Amino acid sequence: MNARVDTKDRIIEVAKQRFHSRSYADVGIKEICDGAKIQKGSFYHFFPSKQDLVLAVIEEFARDWADGFVAEAFDPDLPPMERIDTLLDAAYFWQKSVKDIHGRMPGCLFGNLALEVSTQDDILRAKLLAVFEQAKVRFRETLEQAVAEGSIAALDVEKTAEAMLAYLEGVILLAKAQNDPEVIYQLGPAIKTIRIEKG
Repeated sequence: MNARVDTKDRIIEVAKQRFHSRSYADVGIKEICDGAKIQKGSFYHFFPSKQDLVLAVIEEFARDWADGFVAEAFDPDLPPMERIDTLLDAAYFWQKSVKDIHGRMPGCLFGNLALEVSTQDDILRAKLLAVFEQAKVRFRETLEQAVAEGSIAALDVEKTAEAMLAYLEGVILLAKAQNDPEVIYQLGPAIKTIRIEKG
């Protein structure tokens, strides 16, 4: 990896950790530069603004998320509804592992940022909405397959997928508020009872 790419990656990695463990507003450019061991000039060479940086962080985190535990959870070789169980397990173990190391549950980066910036920055809101849309597609495809296979009765797959995503985000938010990943295991299974009938 050349020095230019390495510097940009370091900036994103430091920002990703800081934004997730604290907040977008709370973390300044100087702190990110210090953490990445670079001068401010190098930061602005790659990112004209803090907004540009957080857009890159969202994109990288979404890629890691989609290619990592979400890809494993929504493995097409798994029975459709079992994929949702696997997703809950992955969410639980990831949040628990971070809490075990740092003492605090970080919650969902996308949910955290949406709560913080959606009413202040339409560009960030649109970027986050696109990430949530990708997640909704995973639920929708799973539900479509489950209906086609007869493992669940016909329903409105689009609205049910969105409701399932909203429920999962809400459970993770509540678990974060209580700093207790066990909430995910206690409340998470109810996600499979969500169904919205066709209009």
